[in-house]
Amino acid sequence: MSYDLIIKNANIPQGDRQVLTDILVNNGVIVGFAKDIDAEAAETIDAGGKLVLPGVIDSHTHFNDPGFTHREDFVTGTSSAAAGGVTMIVDMPCCSVPSVRSADNLFNKLNALEGKGIVDYAMWGGITGEDVRNNVLPEIISEQVANGVVAFKVYMTPSVPSYPRVTDPEMLEAFAAVSPTGLPIGIHAENFAICDYFTNKLKGEGRLDYPAWAEARMALAEKAAIQLGISFAEETGARLHIVHMSTGAGNELIREAKLKGTKVTAESCPHYLTLNAVDAMTEFGTFAKIAPPLRTAKDNEVLWQGLADGTIDFMATDHAPYEIATEKDAPGMDVWTSFPGIPGVETLVPIMISEGYNKGRLSLSRLVELLCTNPAVHYGLYPKKGALEIGTDADFTIVDLEKEWTLDKDQMHCKPKYTPFHGMKLKGKVDKTIVRGTLVYDEALGVVGKPGHGEYVKRQTISELPRLLKY
Repeated sequence: MSYDLIIKNANIPQGDRQVLTDILVNNGVIVGFAKDIDAEAAETIDAGGKLVLPGVIDSHTHFNDPGFTHREDFVTGTSSAAAGGVTMIVDMPCCSVPSVRSADNLFNKLNALEGKGIVDYAMWGGITGEDVRNNVLPEIISEQVANGVVAFKVYMTPSVPSYPRVTDPEMLEAFAAVSPTGLPIGIHAENFAICDYFTNKLKGEGRLDYPAWAEARMALAEKAAIQLGISFAEETGARLHIVHMSTGAGNELIREAKLKGTKVTAESCPHYLTLNAVDAMTEFGTFAKIAPPLRTAKDNEVLWQGLADGTIDFMATDHAPYEIATEKDAPGMDVWTSFPGIPGVETLVPIMISEGYNKGRLSLSRLVELLCTNPAVHYGLYPKKGALEIGTDADFTIVDLEKEWTLDKDQMHCKPKYTPFHGMKLKGKVDKTIVRGTLVYDEALGVVGKPGHGEYVKRQTISELPRLLKY
């Protein structure tokens, strides 16, 4: 028998062990595993004993296409994903024109992305305070669900003008409307009144140092927002998801809610695990400004523990770059007027390998859950995505666990070249990225995937989610 692709000498995770095997691929899916197989193949890739993970999923990106492509577009964004070992992204609904808040908006975005994606992609659906006030929630929710969105996003603080934030009662209405669908409702958990008041207070005091951003948007703002979200989930039965959780206090709230049986999940991001506000924002200024802001070294350690023990369900990046010359570091900009956001899709895998697995903070099985399985399960993409099983998509992230290197912003593939990880020394690097049996990145060759290879993947199922996730 002949195959489209054989990946030879692949060390695949089996629990916390690595097992050497050959992986057999036809028509973009895994069709078998064998040891030292002697068979013909249109293409053979020798993994050389490197770790081969199920394709990594970044379920929180802002690729800004269409509408804000001076910041990032779908070609550059998915190129960055491929270079970072990410085989699939899930894009947020807010940073496009128009924002995704209806089926028509979704189709507009998907049509604009046609022929651009290098890796596969799914979509978040959207709900804003304006949609609540216009009394259109039943229609816009049902039509977005029918067209495969994987979750719904609401902002408690302002995002972009075309995506109004929700007030507290508007968020409660959104929870109640989404609950019957069984899909998650993700909240940007920062209390608006606290952030707004203390931002104005510190500005009035003349604070212009960049750590002032973190002081104004204090940890209490996230804690209060998560507490409210948990209360709303308990009231409505909705599946609450906390995106980009940044605080140790939030971690404890999620732990307690899960013990009570509340349907709540959480993600965090590499910057909340490895950077702290005072050091990073003093060194990098606006290039370390993000919302929620960076926190403390103590928060870093609590979040690592939350990842290890199952409190935090998976990792994402909140990839949200801005144009340096006009939005990040324009003449006259300061800590309050520069835009909050950083690139991240290219640094997710290297940092989790280096600082998580290689430093013993995470077991191999937990690493696979956090980067691959759990986001696929959570968003209804499993087992098409997130697994190494016969019949699953042939998505692979091949990692050289021993490679030592230094992260360089100028070598990144995103459109604006900046990162607060610049100069970070890492152990573990992405060697190859394969999407449905096609090589899209090779460390020796760079990004080799063609725009248009990536496909839109609709939500596959809802029924598996409560069984597999750790509520």
